[in-house]
Amino acid sequence: MSWAGVCASCCWRLAEAVLSAPARDEERAPLLSKTPTSENPLPGPPCAGAPYPDIVPSDREKRDPDPLGVQMARDRYLQVLRVASDACPVAVLPADLEPGELACPRANGAEQGLVKPEASSVGFKEGSWAGAAGEVGLATKDPLTHSSWDQDPPNKLEAESQISPEQGEWGAPETDLACIRRPCMPQEEPSSPTAPGPHGDESSELPEQKREEMLPPPPWPLPGQELPTVMLLNGDCLDKKSEEPKENGHGEAEPSDEASGQEVIVIQDTGFTVKISVPGIETFSLQVSPQEMVQEIHQVLMDREDTCHRTCFSLQLDGNVLDNFSELRTIEGLEEGSMLRVVEEPYTVREARIHVRHIRDLLKSLDPSDAFNGVDCNSLSFLSVFTDGDLGDSGKRKKKGIEMEPIDCTPPEHILPGSKDRPLCALQPQNRDWKPLQCLKVLTMSGWNPPPGNRKMHGDLMYLFVITAEDRHVSITASTRGFYLNQSTAYNFNPKPASPRFLSHSLVELLNQISPTFKKNFALLQKKRVQRHPFERIATPFQVYSWTAPQVEHAMDCVRAEDAYTSRLGYEEHIPGQTRDWNEELQTTRELPRKNLPERLLRERAIFKVHSDFTAAATRGAMAVIDGNVMAINPSEETKMQMFIWNNIFFSLGFDVRDHYKDFGGDVAAYVAPTNDLNGVRTYNAVDVEGLYTLGTVVVDYRGYRVTAQSIIPGILEREQEQSVIYGSIDFGKTVVSHPRYLELLEKTSRPLKIQRHRVLNDRDEEVELCSSVECKGIIGNDGRHYILDLLRTFPPDLNFLPVAGEELPEDCRRAGFPKPHRHKLCCLRQELVDAFVEHRYLLFMKLAAIQLMQQKANRVDSPGPLENGASEAGASEAPEAVEAVGEEGASGLAKVKELAETIASDSGPAVDPKSREVIQNACKAVGSVSSTSFDIRFNPDIFSPGVRFPESCQDEVRDQKQLLKDAAAFLLSCQIPGLVKDCTDHTVLPMDGATLAEAMHQRGINIRYLGKVLDFVLRSPARPQLDHIYKIGISELITRSAKHIFKTYLQGVELSGLSAAISHFLNCFLSSFPNPVAHLPADELVSKKKNKRRKNRPPGGADNTAWAVMTPQELWKDICQEAKNYFDFNLECETVDQAVETFGLQKITLLREISLKTGIQILLKEYSFDSRHKPAFTEEDVLNIFPVVKHVNPKASDAFHFFQSGQAKVQQGFLKEGCELITEALNLFNNVYGAMHVEICACLRLLARLHYIMGDYAEALSNQQKAVLMSERVLGIEHPNTIQEYMHLALYCFASSQLSTALSLLYRARYLLLLVFGEDHPEMALLDNNIGLVLHGVMEYELALRFLENALTINAKYHGAKSLKVALSHHLVARVYESKAEFRSALQHEKEGYTIYKSQLGENHEKTKESSDYLKCLTQQAVALQRTMNEIYRNGSSANIVPLKVTAPSMASVLEQLHIINGILFIPLSQKDLENLKAEVVRRHQLQETSKAAMRDSDAATESREEAESSLVPGDDPPTLSSV
Repeated sequence: MSWAGVCASCCWRLAEAVLSAPARDEERAPLLSKTPTSENPLPGPPCAGAPYPDIVPSDREKRDPDPLGVQMARDRYLQVLRVASDACPVAVLPADLEPGELACPRANGAEQGLVKPEASSVGFKEGSWAGAAGEVGLATKDPLTHSSWDQDPPNKLEAESQISPEQGEWGAPETDLACIRRPCMPQEEPSSPTAPGPHGDESSELPEQKREEMLPPPPWPLPGQELPTVMLLNGDCLDKKSEEPKENGHGEAEPSDEASGQEVIVIQDTGFTVKISVPGIETFSLQVSPQEMVQEIHQVLMDREDTCHRTCFSLQLDGNVLDNFSELRTIEGLEEGSMLRVVEEPYTVREARIHVRHIRDLLKSLDPSDAFNGVDCNSLSFLSVFTDGDLGDSGKRKKKGIEMEPIDCTPPEHILPGSKDRPLCALQPQNRDWKPLQCLKVLTMSGWNPPPGNRKMHGDLMYLFVITAEDRHVSITASTRGFYLNQSTAYNFNPKPASPRFLSHSLVELLNQISPTFKKNFALLQKKRVQRHPFERIATPFQVYSWTAPQVEHAMDCVRAEDAYTSRLGYEEHIPGQTRDWNEELQTTRELPRKNLPERLLRERAIFKVHSDFTAAATRGAMAVIDGNVMAINPSEETKMQMFIWNNIFFSLGFDVRDHYKDFGGDVAAYVAPTNDLNGVRTYNAVDVEGLYTLGTVVVDYRGYRVTAQSIIPGILEREQEQSVIYGSIDFGKTVVSHPRYLELLEKTSRPLKIQRHRVLNDRDEEVELCSSVECKGIIGNDGRHYILDLLRTFPPDLNFLPVAGEELPEDCRRAGFPKPHRHKLCCLRQELVDAFVEHRYLLFMKLAAIQLMQQKANRVDSPGPLENGASEAGASEAPEAVEAVGEEGASGLAKVKELAETIASDSGPAVDPKSREVIQNACKAVGSVSSTSFDIRFNPDIFSPGVRFPESCQDEVRDQKQLLKDAAAFLLSCQIPGLVKDCTDHTVLPMDGATLAEAMHQRGINIRYLGKVLDFVLRSPARPQLDHIYKIGISELITRSAKHIFKTYLQGVELSGLSAAISHFLNCFLSSFPNPVAHLPADELVSKKKNKRRKNRPPGGADNTAWAVMTPQELWKDICQEAKNYFDFNLECETVDQAVETFGLQKITLLREISLKTGIQILLKEYSFDSRHKPAFTEEDVLNIFPVVKHVNPKASDAFHFFQSGQAKVQQGFLKEGCELITEALNLFNNVYGAMHVEICACLRLLARLHYIMGDYAEALSNQQKAVLMSERVLGIEHPNTIQEYMHLALYCFASSQLSTALSLLYRARYLLLLVFGEDHPEMALLDNNIGLVLHGVMEYELALRFLENALTINAKYHGAKSLKVALSHHLVARVYESKAEFRSALQHEKEGYTIYKSQLGENHEKTKESSDYLKCLTQQAVALQRTMNEIYRNGSSANIVPLKVTAPSMASVLEQLHIINGILFIPLSQKDLENLKAEVVRRHQLQETSKAAMRDSDAATESREEAESSLVPGDDPPTLSSV
């Protein structure tokens, strides 16, 4: 039996023991709130603490989930149990048991789900399952959780594994190392699958840009890594990517809390079934939860196929009307089996309008035009085109008929390796469901509206005009009782009922009576609508725009027209009153209580919902402002200085009003200030200090203008700014004021944000104390709240781009050519860089102190004295070497330093040895700590600010701060940029386009203005060929960003009527090979001939508005090169686009995508002839739209993130089932906060799919991965790099489920998208081609398989080196195909290459080398047999006695085995001895790491937990495990 076969059977048995298949409830369609696209990855958490009780969910009774696998947003029913916190972990008690009924066994550490922040780079926030000293563990191996597939408590998991993910790479993650302890059947080879690991330090992030499956980093330092560090004393975890610092007070649990006990919250949620009786159809059952509101049942009924046309009804129980906003558990008499009756209610004008709008939405439910037009949070998805519907059902059908099913494997020509054709039309394949089923020709409001007074007295509410598909023109009256035909025509008003006199409560029922076509097509339309995957039709939280669209017909739409031309200012049907008070909503949601899980869920959900709505309203308002549709509040001023108020939102333009930014760079500074301010708002929101308020802020770039939208502080418009500001400065430091309450509030943010409290001088030479930059203003609104605004200098300045007279930067900066003058003086360091720098300094602090302590211990006389700040960089380079020389003894030294530092910081008196105290003081001084007794690095954001003066008494402090800023600037150049390039060389970071490269830079704190320096570093790297893809992406990003800067100014001179002509002309100059494109000025089509003659010599619109028309390609590319030099300090030296493409190996289609995404351009979906020298590539008709580019804050779901991390920790420990349950819980909580669609939910689904796949539940893996693909397409974009990754995962699961043609379609789609986004020469393409080649090999398409596999071999050799193990594997895969073709000579040649690599890299005795050697012998025997046969034929001719060759087609199991290997899943049996050695090594490394990072759990408990885990192994078994390739 093959390994893969054994694996599959083992997996299924494991799955049966672990998971019960989830029941599907097709009846339910949940009410799902909107959710956002997260620009940034999930932040790293702060240090562990326990201000909130730990949250332990309990099992619920078995109930069907929502069809989406989405837990409805609802408050949880809580039962709080007080349990003592003693030596043994606290037991979690089910809600239905008394505390005395359940024993509290001592659980081992691996079973508790407790992972310390020190055990990995992933820390834990408050309220997570990982407590500090007061731990809350799980009493049993099966944690009590509620999940979206709730089930009866399963059997104990027999297979408990200890997974230690190694650093893999994005493209082909290295295989995990795990020990699966499970008895195997005697005749089977032991094997078990597991998950690929992450790539090291990025595992704390959740961006969908990452390929890895979100496993936490290993609990020990990998070879080559530095010694791990302890937690920061200044209150921050050592996660350099932390973007969500917490309030200072949330740091650690008080000892008194431990003594008094720990609250454990047990979540209880028991579902039940009710019957629904609807007029006209049969009674049906519906699964509900006690926490749901009646309103949610309304939504379900409005989405069901047979009840979707009803909107105006009430639900009644025993004749009593249920309140829509009541929870079901509060309704008396509602129980299992209760009958709820749907009762039709009288209409009002509002209800009638809602009804018509809902019918319109149903008629348009399959129409993609809203997605193409970027409205109502619709976006595109094309997965169903390639999977032929839902994978669950079709998968079962395909599996049954797999042997009979013909598979068309031939890909389109443009997908084959080596093809230079990059068609654009394939990006958006035509979906057959989009062919409109016409139900009506016209449905619109009648011109007779509103009804006259006498008709109102008869109950008339409004009139509709309809043209049916049969071309019948009818007028319809909407009355309080329903809808009926009237006798009005286009020109005559006659409201009397017409024949047939049919009154219907629903408009659909009436139209069914008068139009047979409507009846037939509407039923068909709804059937198709409910068959679509719900994720294809749920609204996204923030609008996603498509940069291409086909030419769609513009149909008549009464609702769209009403929305466009009424003052529907962000108005929503369920909110009474006129416009929304955005500021009050935003601040009130932040004031909601957050003491326990339900309160925090409610708060986060409210914050997210309001923020999502505010962003949508602000975007709409900003577009209206730029389009000239909003009146300015200062209309007499110059256009650039105008300000606007619309829908209770304040709008200002990105220009320097009244020379406010004169000293900082004028308009350029005014343009960049809003994004800096937004980053400040994002940071203070993340710290979330109670009593401190920020403004709702959205920055919109549209048509070349930058608009800042802000909520309005109550009362600020009624007084002068000078009267309002009670903290900070309104004139950049001349007049400065302070306020004790603001100092108190801001002091709480200073520790997580690393901001130093400092004093400055005002214009009267008085000292004023601040805890922020001087530009930060504090205003108390009329509502009594303390607001802070103008947070543009929250972070310290970047001295590399801020030349200061008399100040010299460190050598690293000078060598790189810094400081360089920038076009503005608002350059700040990123928060990620500040965090990384502090972490780096903390390492240095620990090492310096450890060295001195050890020297004291050795009684050395020549121990180093105090180091000056200036020597800190030297110390940084020397200290690591010294500590490395110390070896393991250093770990105990670090532990002593930690203990000593804590003792001194806690001020425990004179017990500390003076020499030891001096050691800490010396180390603090050397690293620039603001405290002499503990490590505490903070920055003064006002250092080097123009106009800010400091008192004489602070000069020493200022000098130290200046040095700290210089060191941080040098750290970016000497550590972060080289670190990024090294990660790219190792392929642990694998960007595919400009956005993913920018994200990788930002995660390391590198600003985009350093892009030129990154490219220079790549060019100088010894591994330059392996960085070819990074160089191409960087050059493409640099060109398109430079072009965007020029395009911004270019568009500002274009009037609306010339917009499409101007954009098409710019694109021609940028991308077309046509040498002399001519701009088409907008024609005066409506001007009379007589007037035309008078004006024939004057350009229409005046000279000012047509300056754009004179641009030429030569001028534009000259400007791009100049911009690249000025902004990025990089020499492009390209005169034309063709030269750039040839020099750097770029693709014009990729450049078009990048510039369109950056500027908001939408172009027509067609094939463009970029290289034609006879006509320009673009015409006016090719530019369809220009969308806004929106930047906003992304609120986070903190509790869900904790559960996600706990699940990751369980997976890391090898408890896959428990990890799966916790991650499912995280999914529920994410859904609770974000709604159904969010980028973080996408990461959850992807990991769940991988876990189910590993555990053998292929159906569940397919279901979750299908959702992940759909969600990635919807919230990130159809060709986003993440979407490409999701397609590849789904293809693997499809292949494992025997859906071969679907798997191939998905892989071809992924390859096409990667070709479009980057091109063929990318490391990820090797993995993709290996997958395609293996699948083609499996279906015996050998020639095609060879083309893909040989291309993968070439790419692997380029990016990994000719002697890498990946290349050896590629040689082996190619040899297998040649063997299947009976071309043994070629097979031998490739296998010999692979064998040589294995032998040189791994040695002769390695298993891989032996496998390759055996395969070589087999090939040699077959080749000899073939040669003998040929010789026989030559000698004897037709009478030769030919022995048939044993050439067999590959089995599906062997292909799947190879797919697992290349995708990072490899099954290798380990002997018991190997396993024991491995475990001993794991234990040793774990102990070392825990000591060095000062783990909060004592080592005895950890050792005991490991011993208990080991004792579960049965001696003599030969358990399967996972190992690296």
